[in-house]
Amino acid sequence: MKIGFSTLGCPDWTLSEILATAKDLGYNGVEIRGIASEMYAPTMKCFSDEQIEKTIQKLGGLEIPILTSNATIATKTNIDTSIKEAMEYIELAGKIGAKYVRVMCTNRAMLDDGDFELATGYYKALAQHGKKYNVTPLMETNGMFCDSSLLKKFMDNIGESNIGVLWDIHHPYRYNRETISETIKNIGEYIKYTHIKDSVRENGTTVYKMIGNGDLPLKEAINGLKSIGYDGYVTLEWIKRWQPDLAAPGIVFARYIDSIKSLLKE
Repeated sequence: MKIGFSTLGCPDWTLSEILATAKDLGYNGVEIRGIASEMYAPTMKCFSDEQIEKTIQKLGGLEIPILTSNATIATKTNIDTSIKEAMEYIELAGKIGAKYVRVMCTNRAMLDDGDFELATGYYKALAQHGKKYNVTPLMETNGMFCDSSLLKKFMDNIGESNIGVLWDIHHPYRYNRETISETIKNIGEYIKYTHIKDSVRENGTTVYKMIGNGDLPLKEAINGLKSIGYDGYVTLEWIKRWQPDLAAPGIVFARYIDSIKSLLKE
């Protein structure tokens, strides 16, 4: 498997700082979800027509495996904006060689209502758009799709080959009380990309922890991925952009790569 981190964890860093740290620590790739004050990847200066080739060169041996959009397709609220965003992310991913773009049903991590039929139609359209650019839109396990049995039903009904799931290990386990084996059984065939985070519940609230300091069954999750022949990314999603009091990225990224390498070897 390949090891990455999301730029969500280093909201104050420049692209040069992000890439230098990833290279120094031995990461395989970096997931783009904001760079400093810029959140919308298609309008980032580093991906402009004038700078995109220079940016690709700066990657060196690193990959950008995925661009993480904020598009939500299971609610009519701002749906036109979301679809436009998802399509622009797909087009940019095609330009920089990223294989995937993340989309969501709704923007809530925990179980939430969503319009299943609305999401089905729009996800089909995004899959068809992605074929033109050799990019696959991935539906994340959040919102109503914390229920991986519902997500399986959704994916089974799409009828397109260019589809897949971003398995955020945390969400089905934490918010739908699924076991790892249940999730793997339901959506294992569709998992193309994985987010890893750790946490505990304290007084009814989710408190995020560095890998190994929470109570998620991460070793079981890694073994589950091995059991389905998964060879994609296990990417740290450290949500420091949303929770500034979390530990500094330099510390967390170094801890994560050591911890995940140990888990992968066991």
